[in-house]
Amino acid sequence: MEKNSLLQDLTRGFTCRCPECGQGQMFHKWLKVADRCDVCGEELHHHRADDFPAYLVIAIVGHIMVPFSLGLEKNFAPPYWVHLVTAIPLTLFLSVFLLQPVKGAVVAIQWRIGMHGFGASKKNKALN
Repeated sequence: MEKNSLLQDLTRGFTCRCPECGQGQMFHKWLKVADRCDVCGEELHHHRADDFPAYLVIAIVGHIMVPFSLGLEKNFAPPYWVHLVTAIPLTLFLSVFLLQPVKGAVVAIQWRIGMHGFGASKKNKALN
């Protein structure tokens, strides 16, 4: 069994696919990871993503929105209400849109390096 590249594992996670086969869905609800892949049967319940995906999303969205807001202010100097009607909806949209893919990538990384029980699962699969 050949090992996937890091980029392939991250891509599978970010697209919310099973890190093992790349076909099955990782989530069965918006942020609820499925217990196992519906295609290959890989167990996914070992993950412990906790709050890390939210911290990453805050950092990503902050790095997008701060330059956006500063650029808007520097180049156009609009009234404050323009900042409110652009920055708040864009921040909310990006935060909600990125949370599931980032969580998928975190779970895929945990799967790749064998964290939180994924290592034992991989070892058992190699023995069979």
